[in-house]
Amino acid sequence: MNIIKARNLACPIDGDPLDSREKQLVCEHGHVFDVARQGYVNLLPVQHKRSKHPGDCKEMVSARTRFLGSGYYAPVANKLAEIISAQITGDEESCLLDAGCGEGYYLDTVFRYLGDSRRGNDISFIGLDISKPAITEAARRNKQITWLVGTNRQPPVTPGSVAIILCVFGFQSFDGFNKILKTGGKVILVEPGPDHLKELRAVIYNEVRKSGPPDIASAEAMGFSLLDTQQLQFSTGVIDREQINNLLVMTPHLYRATQAGRAAAAQLQELDLTVDVVFRILEKT
Repeated sequence: MNIIKARNLACPIDGDPLDSREKQLVCEHGHVFDVARQGYVNLLPVQHKRSKHPGDCKEMVSARTRFLGSGYYAPVANKLAEIISAQITGDEESCLLDAGCGEGYYLDTVFRYLGDSRRGNDISFIGLDISKPAITEAARRNKQITWLVGTNRQPPVTPGSVAIILCVFGFQSFDGFNKILKTGGKVILVEPGPDHLKELRAVIYNEVRKSGPPDIASAEAMGFSLLDTQQLQFSTGVIDREQINNLLVMTPHLYRATQAGRAAAAQLQELDLTVDVVFRILEKT
């Protein structure tokens, strides 16, 4: 595939298209957004923030970078890349947006997988996350992807310009997705299955509840239809104490656990974990 730069960025203040001028993005009303030294652009206005420093903090981003860099979740990333590749048909230009991309591990994997394809499609990649530390780390990972600080509720992208949205263990905003997705475009959700990290949850919680992916009735009411559901389950093999800690810090479990649960997790020396992930493909009709 031919990798191209994203040409569908929109001003987060008035929604007008953004033009690239040297190291800035500018809309016709004169709103200017600088390209940071690391290569990303902050398109999150103050009025769109719900806290002073929204999203994952530096500690969470660093822990996730260390854990994902170990390769334990590589089967998830590879499966996602295969699913996305199967959804790209024809020879038209496509834009792929990772909504809640974090430090960029999954989108970078998809980028490299599709970049090795011999098909002739032109494709652009956008990584969007509300966390500035996460996007800063992502921008170091891959300079050919357009990395943006922004919100899934109001993605700074022109309406109807995105072919595929992926949302990996992230915050879903179908209102925001619906606005920027083309008719016939796809949303690919990657979510924990009932047995995901069950061994760790058994240590930190008094009761381990099994539940499936979130309900998508609201998305279906907007006109999205569920095309396919696939499940991936595997064992990480034994992971050591350091990586257990990274996993805890990068997930909500550390903050949801009781003090006793956190203390029990701190005593773990190693753990063999079950990874249980559900992939759902939705289409905008």
